[in-house]
Amino acid sequence: MEFWIKAAQLILSLSILVILHEFGHFIPARLFKTKVEKFYLFFNPYFALIRFNKVKGKWKASWFSNSGNKTTEKEGEIEQSEEENIDAQSTEWGVGWLPLGGYVKIAGMVDESMDTEQLAKPAQAWEFRSKPAWQRLIIMIGGVTVNLILGIFIYICIMFAYGEEELQPQQLQAGLSVHPYLGKYGLYSGDNILEINGEVVTNVSEINNGVMLRDGRKLLVEHENGVKATITLPEGIEYELFQKGAFPAFGLRHPSVVIDSIMPEKAASKVGLKEGDKILSINNNKVVYYDDIQRYFYATKGKKAAVSIQRGNDTLLFNPKVNEEGMIGFGVVITDYIDQNSVKQKYYGFGESVGKGVDKGFHTLSDYTAQLKFMFTKKGASSIGGFGAIGNMFPPVWDWHQFWMTTALISIILAFMNILPIPALDGGHVVFLIYEMITGKEAPQKVLEYAQYVGFFLLMSLVIYANGNDLIKWLFP
Repeated sequence: MEFWIKAAQLILSLSILVILHEFGHFIPARLFKTKVEKFYLFFNPYFALIRFNKVKGKWKASWFSNSGNKTTEKEGEIEQSEEENIDAQSTEWGVGWLPLGGYVKIAGMVDESMDTEQLAKPAQAWEFRSKPAWQRLIIMIGGVTVNLILGIFIYICIMFAYGEEELQPQQLQAGLSVHPYLGKYGLYSGDNILEINGEVVTNVSEINNGVMLRDGRKLLVEHENGVKATITLPEGIEYELFQKGAFPAFGLRHPSVVIDSIMPEKAASKVGLKEGDKILSINNNKVVYYDDIQRYFYATKGKKAAVSIQRGNDTLLFNPKVNEEGMIGFGVVITDYIDQNSVKQKYYGFGESVGKGVDKGFHTLSDYTAQLKFMFTKKGASSIGGFGAIGNMFPPVWDWHQFWMTTALISIILAFMNILPIPALDGGHVVFLIYEMITGKEAPQKVLEYAQYVGFFLLMSLVIYANGNDLIKWLFP
């Protein structure tokens, strides 16, 4: 059931984002009297699930039809609206079967359709190639602009409707959970991080983002014994933590919890641990907090650990081998944390929500671009995920707050990815248009065609690689 809930959220989110993105191209194209031949949610190779177009002044709907002039069975008619003009009548609207995105096909434009037959004919006034470069530029950046504005708009609405969690670090009684790797720099579970680079901490995620993505090096720390100290982390600490798998490095502390799932063929499964077991101690160290489990396993990585668990009324001892990342292959469900009173829900009026939403949007964009540097490491390349990874960003239960938070994030990611100067993406078209505006010369038609082929090949290779990573992780968790 969790799979289907996540899948439904993913499809709904992508549908909203793709439709609005394509309208970002469609609307300026129509304003500049450019013919839009097709508008599709999802791709439709060979056939479409449903398509609408006008035949002799009347709307006609076709289910499971190809994209030619002929329609198939189950056709239905919708009365024509008086306000619609000739351009609207020429646009084919549809839903494809391949949920990898969507597209608008603009007449006279070199795009993923590679319709070279049309381009071989003399240019018409209503074609994309006949329009001034500045109009074509606006049409091309329309989708990216919509995604960026949409992401910020959603954040504004979230701030107004839900507010946001605010941490009071001075009120933490149990302190933070800290990844054991940071012990080499004098940071331990139970410590509080009060400031980063002189700025007061108001959210745990800001600590992780500050260290990993915003060059947060100077930390004001209150240790478990009450002593305050300034700890300066070294340059490159973000790469170090990433390579060691020590992220997120900070979090709120949770009480010890019971095992919820066992991964097949992992150490926990091999020694006989079961769902419902509660870990009491590891190597004779009592487990009080959930992060104690991580800490004691991490200290035993590559070796066998003595794990005492409670199963019903029995106390049992197991000796699983801990892998090099300090794990044995089980999962837990965490529903609460120790210092509930240290986290307050802060609500905003409409004016404050606008400022907070805009700030959240641009911080999200900045953090996302900053984390791309990890892609160029060996671990980063193997961590790239496809639709499975995106789907796992959604919660296993339907939660509108989290749904819109994730949708806003994906919208901003789509804006950034689409503006990259890669042929076949919006950014690739923008590069050629800027070249034309600077030099006064259009790029040769053949160059545009070959660039489109190269870009399409690169994108498909990335899609296959990313989704292949998802498949491998699913088959060999």
